[in-house]
Amino acid sequence: MSSEIEDHRLFNDSENEPFSTVLERRVSRRNIMRGGLGAAAATMFAGFGATGCSDDNNVDTDSGGNDSAGGGMNPDTGMDDSDLSAAMALAFRAVAGQNGDRVSVPDGYSAQVLIPWGTPINASAPEFSADLAYTPEIQANTVGMNHDGMHNFALAEDTASSDFILALNNEYIDQSALWAPQGGPSGREDGEGGRPPAEVRTEINAHGVTIMRVTRDDDGQWAPADDTRYNRRITSATPCKLAGPVAGSAYAITAYSNDGTSTRGTNNNCANGYTPWGTYLTCEENWPAVFRKDAGREADDDRLGILTGGTRYGWETAAKLADDTDGEFSRFDATPRAETAAGDYRNEPRTFGYIVEIDPYTRESRPVKRTALGRFRHEGCWPGKLVAGQPVVFYTGHDSRNEYIYKFVSDTPWNPADAHMIGGSYDRLAIGDKYMNAGTLYAARFNADGSGEWLPLTPDATVADGSQTLASALNLAADDQAGVIINTCDAADWMGATPMDRPEWGTVDPDSGAVYMTLTNNSDRTEDDSQATFTEGGDAITDNGVGYATAPVNAANPRADNENGQVIRWVEPAVGATTFEWDIFVFGSIPQSGADDNLSNLGADNYFSSCDGLWYDDRGDGKGILWIETDSGSEYTNDQVLAVIPQNVSAGANDPSIINSANQTELKRFAVGPNGCEVTGIFATPDKSALFINIQHPANWPAGTDATRDTQGRIRPRASTVVIQKTDGGPVAV
Repeated sequence: MSSEIEDHRLFNDSENEPFSTVLERRVSRRNIMRGGLGAAAATMFAGFGATGCSDDNNVDTDSGGNDSAGGGMNPDTGMDDSDLSAAMALAFRAVAGQNGDRVSVPDGYSAQVLIPWGTPINASAPEFSADLAYTPEIQANTVGMNHDGMHNFALAEDTASSDFILALNNEYIDQSALWAPQGGPSGREDGEGGRPPAEVRTEINAHGVTIMRVTRDDDGQWAPADDTRYNRRITSATPCKLAGPVAGSAYAITAYSNDGTSTRGTNNNCANGYTPWGTYLTCEENWPAVFRKDAGREADDDRLGILTGGTRYGWETAAKLADDTDGEFSRFDATPRAETAAGDYRNEPRTFGYIVEIDPYTRESRPVKRTALGRFRHEGCWPGKLVAGQPVVFYTGHDSRNEYIYKFVSDTPWNPADAHMIGGSYDRLAIGDKYMNAGTLYAARFNADGSGEWLPLTPDATVADGSQTLASALNLAADDQAGVIINTCDAADWMGATPMDRPEWGTVDPDSGAVYMTLTNNSDRTEDDSQATFTEGGDAITDNGVGYATAPVNAANPRADNENGQVIRWVEPAVGATTFEWDIFVFGSIPQSGADDNLSNLGADNYFSSCDGLWYDDRGDGKGILWIETDSGSEYTNDQVLAVIPQNVSAGANDPSIINSANQTELKRFAVGPNGCEVTGIFATPDKSALFINIQHPANWPAGTDATRDTQGRIRPRASTVVIQKTDGGPVAV
């Protein structure tokens, strides 16, 4: 999520042992077991922990003390060191940290601003200008605000790297920039008044997703294409279909959909994902803040943080000044007002909090909310290793303090004939029905010995203390899977999942199946004292489902008041397995943090804090680049993009993370964003000649199409997609 709109409240009051205490014990065991992984994990991780092969001067076969010159088997990696000279290396000099209104990239690279907020997607909208006053119609036909996750979808195999559909999340709005010519929004509710309906419609249309074709010319310059076959906006008002367990259930009945099968809009879309059949996955994260519910609250309203007394933007107040047909504005107030749910919008929030599937190739298709993958504040959704005849797997995290990591395993095994990743006319959403509507949702438990378990969130599962079924614990009918999904977070509490330090982006190495996920930060993490009994009203509460609001450190989250975050990695013995082995890939740190916090021994070329975006850039032959993006900024540097080749690094027996004093030069800063921004969203073209990133909520940028140009004076800031390329062509980074 953007730190601009982060909800700092804590909603998990379970007594489940948090990841921080697990990790603290985990680190202390490394002298006993190799990285805490044991023999089984050492076997699993063998092959993608090779010693370092690069430094700031392109290639160095002896990086940081891991001598590859004598051959023989490396006990940490399972690789023959005589083969290391052939390993892929990062061939750029690390970019220095900076605090300016520009994007910094390595020498020999360019950075182009491609599609900023307000770029027309068709001929119905004017070009952006500093004094353009936005209307609902203009915003509905232009690129939305505050770009976040994104993915590319090829139209043809031979042009996949120069002509494709870009699917782009627009997470939230910057009201000061949106309403700059008017001097800001007209304000919130005042007495019996409300916000102007046209203003609210404009803000609703600035959220959601942008689908847009982009092309590269022979000179390497990119441009948006005015192609009405594909270009469209999906907003917080777009009709959406519900699918999976919640669809058609009593939980989803509203005045808009008396049968509980549809809803309107997708909101606060943060990270993303894609499917093997060529669809886009957009993920609803900080959606609770657009809803209020002043009475008739249910357990899930409190657990997810639905507001009382008002909302982030006050959209619901426009109902006082408009016709409000079909609850256009009043749906954001979920307070019960009718005799049944069919007469009001008490269940409207229950139609949000999902993974939303979009067919980017079919403009007329309706987005589908895949409820089987859980309901919470989804950061993103990433497909696991794909194996014919095995289940299709997706990983997702709940981006909030002390929340959980989840996995969905399809009932239907993968059929390669369903792969449609390039153009063509296919019913891709019907394929999505096949793999994403039925399966098992799991929550993760991380153990201090480096092992882990996936805990099933099904009505008949036995809760952690063995006392009852999950359905009974949640006061549901014995077969109510829809109820489990509505209460996903409570279900994970009861099953004993591990509270984490804000799980954000994940990514998967398609060759090894290793999964990486950023744990951004957690300022509410407490010292390792004990799992103290929570006291409420003078009574000691020890049951699952209730407990303390802050979590002590553990093996996977070893730092109290964790300001800098870490990247975790795990691997499973088979697709769809219910066990895994895990380790910490890298701990974040910046100079202001102090030496005691720098567990990965980071230095001037790779200091970072609050890791957020993450992407595994598969380069073939078992090699790839892990890209890490940040969302914090500091006096040391603005937010940034870093790169590391996982196959080039490994940990010794006493190292707390894979990146350590012997190899930390393998992790290098590749780009730095402008002041005030978060760097987010990332992918490369199939030929790896262009790396796309997003610059969200910049303070005073961009100054033109050259992203590296310093802004002079004050401008109307615009979140933008940026394309980074070598000036002489060729694959980026290597």
